[in-house]
Amino acid sequence: MTTAAHPSSVVSEPTAEKWLRMYRCMQMIRHFEDRVNDLYLRALMPGLAHLYVGEEAVAVGICEALRPDDYITSTHRGHGHCLAKGAAPDRMFAELLGKEAGYCRGKGGSMHIADPDTGNLGANAIVGGSAGIATGAAFSAKHLGTGQVAVCFFGEGALGQGLLYETMNLASLWKLPVIYVCENNLYNEYTHFSETTAGDILARGKAFGIASESVDGQDVRAVHAVAARLIESARQGNGPALLLCNTYRYTGHHVGDISREYYRSKQEEQEWKTQRDPILLFAAWLTGQKIADSAALGQIESEVKAEMQAAVDFAIAAPYPALAEVEQDVYA
Repeated sequence: MTTAAHPSSVVSEPTAEKWLRMYRCMQMIRHFEDRVNDLYLRALMPGLAHLYVGEEAVAVGICEALRPDDYITSTHRGHGHCLAKGAAPDRMFAELLGKEAGYCRGKGGSMHIADPDTGNLGANAIVGGSAGIATGAAFSAKHLGTGQVAVCFFGEGALGQGLLYETMNLASLWKLPVIYVCENNLYNEYTHFSETTAGDILARGKAFGIASESVDGQDVRAVHAVAARLIESARQGNGPALLLCNTYRYTGHHVGDISREYYRSKQEEQEWKTQRDPILLFAAWLTGQKIADSAALGQIESEVKAEMQAAVDFAIAAPYPALAEVEQDVYA
């Protein structure tokens, strides 16, 4: 097999410019999701969406460690992954509103956004459904010698899906460059994961001989550091890894899940929001390191808010697909 040459990636400490880019992206995700919830409440968005608020450090920390041509696969809670990998907010909003300008020409909606130009092979409404896609992408990258790495994001609910273990087994046997990222936000819809998931999560990866680590998913610097190391190892031919990111979703399972006290307390939610918020923690570090002061960070947030408003305005004004293409790009 002929192996194509590819640039070697060196794991190094991010520059101040990169730290601020990560902060901006986290703010983008937060304000994008706030706008999504507003669109739902105003009855402008058909269907439901699953918000990523509170989990921003995971997507940003990991995607910032990837090359532009690396792959990701996402989940039903996928807006954060899409944005962190480089998707444009205006086209994402257009997709949510069923407009022609959307990434899937308005036919995919919230849970099926894909953007091959940025390496995003798609969100997936099926729990654990993208494990095979990410593993297949990693297989192709190894076979073609491109040096690409695939990241498979999934929630802790997918730990009950056999497909995940079948693909992890193959990835280990064939030393495929794939990172399985478990975003444990504590709840499988409305049930605490301790009631659905037996044993040690990391032991699942170790059973297949896969390097397995956990990280504080609210600390973007910690996520980025461990992700960069695991991704580089996979890129160098050392096989797959499992990364467990312990995080929390502030909102309900979906935008319609308003009252959550029957499965978790308001006190718990408030503690995470005030003590473990990934954006507040990162902002405190940035100012403490004198990378940026509070005014500069406030300016970034203001710019992001304006960008999100412009993106929403674009989507609302965009036309719907023509009726003549109702059967185009539809395969089921």
